[in-house]
Amino acid sequence: MDFTTEQIETENSTIAVMILAAGASTRMGTPKQLLPYQGRSLVQYITEIAIASVCHPVVVVLGAYAEQIRPEIARLPISIVENLDWARGMSTSINRGMQFLQNQPQNIEAVVILVCDQPFISTQIINRLVEAYHSTKKALVSCEYAGTLGVPALFNKMFFSELAALSGNRGAKQIINNHLDRVFSIPFTLGNIDIDTPKDYEQLLTIISNENIY
Repeated sequence: MDFTTEQIETENSTIAVMILAAGASTRMGTPKQLLPYQGRSLVQYITEIAIASVCHPVVVVLGAYAEQIRPEIARLPISIVENLDWARGMSTSINRGMQFLQNQPQNIEAVVILVCDQPFISTQIINRLVEAYHSTKKALVSCEYAGTLGVPALFNKMFFSELAALSGNRGAKQIINNHLDRVFSIPFTLGNIDIDTPKDYEQLLTIISNENIY
C-alpha cells in the first residue's frame, strides 16, 4: 500500500487512545493496575494522563480482575471495554479495542496505544506523538527507548486491520517492526521502565523518591 500524505490527512477526524489494562499480573502476584502510584492507582493515573491529552475518545480495555479495576476508573470520561479472551494474549485486547473503536460514530483517524505499566508516560509524550504525526505526515509514530521502538505509539487507520488481526502474545510492536521504513520515532528515555514484579515496583518508588522526577 502506498502511504501518501493525502491518505493520512482526513477532515473531521479524531485520534483515540487505547489503554491496555487486561493482563493478569502473574509475575507481580497482585493486580499491578491497582498498585498505588502518585496518590491513586496506576490504572487511574495512566487513564487521567490520557484524558488530559489532545486525544479522544479514551478507551480502556480490561480483562483479568476487571471487576476490581473497573471502580477505579468508572467515573472518568472514558469507555471501558472488557476482553473476555484476555488469557489468550495481549493481541486479544488490541482486537477488542479496535472492534470497539471501529464501531464508533466518530471518524477515528488514528489511535495511540498505551500499556498501563509504563509509569513515566505523560500527557506531553502522547501529545508529542500527535504533533509528530501531523508535522511529518508519517502514518506510524513510535516512542524510542533502550535502543528499540515501542509503545506508546500512534497508528493511522491504514493499520487498523493489521491491529485487529494480531494473534497470541504479539502486541502493537509487531506492527511497528513490520513497517520500520514508515515509522517516525520520538525519544522517551524512561519508556524502558515498566512494572512487572514487586522488585520493579520497589525500584520505581525509590527512583521517584531519590530523583524527584516530577
